Amino acid sequence: MKGRAQNLMGRRNILKTSAAALAGAFLGDAPLEAYPKNVNSNSKPSELKITNLRVAVARAPMHCPIIRLDTNQDIYGLGEVRDGASPTYALILKSRLLGENPCNVDRLFRKLKQFGGHGRQGGGVSGIEMALWDLAGKAFGVPVYQMLGGQFRDKIRVYADTPESHDPKGFAARLKQRMDRGLTWLKMDLGYDLVGNTPGTVTQPSGLSQGEQTFTPHIFTAIELTDKGIAMMADYVGQVREVVGMDIPLSADHFGHIGVNSCIRLGRALERYNLAWLEDMIPWQYTELWKQITDSINLPTLTGEDIYLKEGFTELCRNHAVRIIHPDLATAGGILETKKIGDAGQECGVPMAMHFAGTPVSCLASVHCAAATENFLALENHSLDDPWWDDLVDGIEKPIVNHGYIKVPDKPGLGITLNEESVKRHLAPGAGYFVPTTEWDQERSWDRLWS
Repeated sequence: MKGRAQNLMGRRNILKTSAAALAGAFLGDAPLEAYPKNVNSNSKPSELKITNLRVAVARAPMHCPIIRLDTNQDIYGLGEVRDGASPTYALILKSRLLGENPCNVDRLFRKLKQFGGHGRQGGGVSGIEMALWDLAGKAFGVPVYQMLGGQFRDKIRVYADTPESHDPKGFAARLKQRMDRGLTWLKMDLGYDLVGNTPGTVTQPSGLSQGEQTFTPHIFTAIELTDKGIAMMADYVGQVREVVGMDIPLSADHFGHIGVNSCIRLGRALERYNLAWLEDMIPWQYTELWKQITDSINLPTLTGEDIYLKEGFTELCRNHAVRIIHPDLATAGGILETKKIGDAGQECGVPMAMHFAGTPVSCLASVHCAAATENFLALENHSLDDPWWDDLVDGIEKPIVNHGYIKVPDKPGLGITLNEESVKRHLAPGAGYFVPTTEWDQERSWDRLWS
């Protein structure tokens, strides 16, 4: 018995020595007790439950509802509804989240995604999905990009929208200022309103109201550009290119609600200026018409900021109807769905740029997605001229956009916290700061889509 006891003690010592050696291999010279310090001791992921959903509507640059998901532990998650959307799109989902474990991100997204829709109607589901990822990352102590499979890049290229001007030289000067700040990708609005006051530039029915022009799909307005109008718009771009040069990518958007033939003729006239893309020339739904435009010009075409879920993007990519896809993460379905959209594009040889206009919350969600998506090109930002925009959040390097890039944070979740005082100073008129939402606690319906 004595010999057997000695053998057991020897085996135990060997196991202890082996365990210590293994820990040393992972921790280097750090003591073993240092290992648990990276674990979030405030969170037990398997016991995490959502206890509340509240909203604070900030203005950055439009009305942007920020979502906060509270839990039964000492962590919360941040997300954001698409700019200009109603917070109701998120609040109506509160009762379906209470008591759920936020770490089950994909399961909860599949539960909620039936309540989203194209355009701003996708904002509620998308914003909640962001907040779920933020919570899951905080619970497990890792950044969101790591849970998506890791990084393809550690900094994200930014392109900036730039306020329009009828003076091409003045507008070019604004773009040059962007370049002086380190931006490596530019974007301009190129609407026919730039030439519309000149007789003989636009053919359209008389008496067409502003509402008809705004809410009628482009191809049904009967608005067409004349040769004179196209020549003037092309000359405008030429004057811009003289100032910014031909080396930097320059994208164009907001052409106006013009017909397919005008889109093609204008695109051909702009080919000499080698634009990076022509954006949203017609609504995204018309796949065959998009393909007609794309096949007729030698410039990249792009659409997608209003598409909810990957299926619409998949159809565009499989048909090669556009050369670049352009989801807005706050409409498309959130972080994971947007990564799936990028991956679907890559399978068809289609790169992905990302639309964004909102607070740093949605911006950082987009940054994590862009870091984890291989075929990503550049991320939009509408707030480079708002000096207070950076102040809405803490925990990240400032300025957030630094010499044309955003550094991917390596802190858990999205890597940011709200600056409470700054958000309160920049709330939308009449909005409260995460006020109680108990009226949504008991909202119920039979949600199943099948029998």
